[in-house]
Amino acid sequence: MNLTQILILVLVFLSVTLLVGGLFVLFTPGAVSQRLGKMEPTLSGQTAGEDVWQTRVVKILGPVASLATPKEGWEHSPLRQHFMNAGWRGENVAPIFFGAKAMLTFILPGITLLAMEIAGVPMKDRQLMIVVLGMAAAGYYLPSAILTRRAFTRKRDVFEGLPDAVDLMMVCLEAGLGLDAAISRVAQEIRLKSPELADELYLVGLELRAGSSRERALRNMALRTGVEEMDELVTMLIQCDRFGASIADSLRVQADTLRTKRRQRAEEEAAKTPVKLLFPLIFFIFPALLLVLMGPAIIGIYRVLVPVMTGG
Repeated sequence: MNLTQILILVLVFLSVTLLVGGLFVLFTPGAVSQRLGKMEPTLSGQTAGEDVWQTRVVKILGPVASLATPKEGWEHSPLRQHFMNAGWRGENVAPIFFGAKAMLTFILPGITLLAMEIAGVPMKDRQLMIVVLGMAAAGYYLPSAILTRRAFTRKRDVFEGLPDAVDLMMVCLEAGLGLDAAISRVAQEIRLKSPELADELYLVGLELRAGSSRERALRNMALRTGVEEMDELVTMLIQCDRFGASIADSLRVQADTLRTKRRQRAEEEAAKTPVKLLFPLIFFIFPALLLVLMGPAIIGIYRVLVPVMTGG
């Protein structure tokens, strides 16, 4: 056996071992997990089920998570901020994230080599090494790409629901509610439109009821969302509360500004649509259309010219 065959066998063995071990731990919970599972409906419904599922995944990924986890200080790094922006707040988020990075680094090269071996694709040692390293890098950075995409999507959802939430808050204040009560009420009403924004406002209400100051709770919300417009809204609310200005009038101006930004952003995305459609049209639709239109003509020319050129 040469080096290539040994490398393929080792990677396939590791991939299959990790996969089988993970499935075994996932589908064979212990006695404690089974008892907790029976108590799920009476505790917190779906939340308890999600916690049990995350606990099982952590059992699978825990031993390999240390391979990709930074040694120290990552809790205060930008990665922690990305977790909050993506809405991932549980204590099991970090083990799952780093465990997925470490496991995919080994699994993707193993699956690729197994598929190449089954398909019988001949490759030299250097080419094989490039493929293995490329798939390992893809597996390592795939969770980071998913995290970035999730944070971007959540920021966009929060921004799109923010003008409506500000309008509701203004209505509540003009109806006689205080700012704290208005935030709690808006958190209930905006959930159908934007669950992400409703969760953030609900957390603000919980912090206020727990004894945190209003300024601190609002700044925490701006930090969790990572939306620039939310930061501006929080700054405006804090300044109005500090200097005694009319919060309802300020919210009216802020809501109009947010609606204008939302409309401009939608117009910008619409203007980008022709450019985004250009490449699918060139590489996928245009060749098929050209084949349908020019195919019969090319066949007719071939049937006429080939006999003439060959003297037939």
